[in-house]
Amino acid sequence: MFKFLTPKSIKPPFARYSHGVEVPPGKRLVLCSGQVAITPDDQIPEDAGAQAELCFQNIAAILGEAGLGLSDIVRINAYVTDHAFLRPYMDVRDRLFTSQAPASTLMIVSGFARPEFKVEIEVIAAGQGALAEG
Repeated sequence: MFKFLTPKSIKPPFARYSHGVEVPPGKRLVLCSGQVAITPDDQIPEDAGAQAELCFQNIAAILGEAGLGLSDIVRINAYVTDHAFLRPYMDVRDRLFTSQAPASTLMIVSGFARPEFKVEIEVIAAGQGALAEG
């Protein structure tokens, strides 16, 4: 379905991600706003790994509304507020995307809207999933 682009003429990815992903014609795109780790009842996990898990759960719910899933993600932009949170985030990402991985950017930022947030993740997904009726 997707063509994962990792040219032999450039350095391979540093982690489990692809340098690029080609989306074939006819696919629908879904762009998700950045998701932070907050539950419907305003709970925020303390642990950065648990925050990454919750971010991806929220993303899965959004994609589900469009009939898509995490396997339809072609691009991830992730942000953490400390170098120490890189590994917990990457462990979650690597577990969820085990084979051909999406294109990805991971940045350390100074903070988010609330100081409790340590991770924020936004994605682009592409697929043929049926549009959810709302």
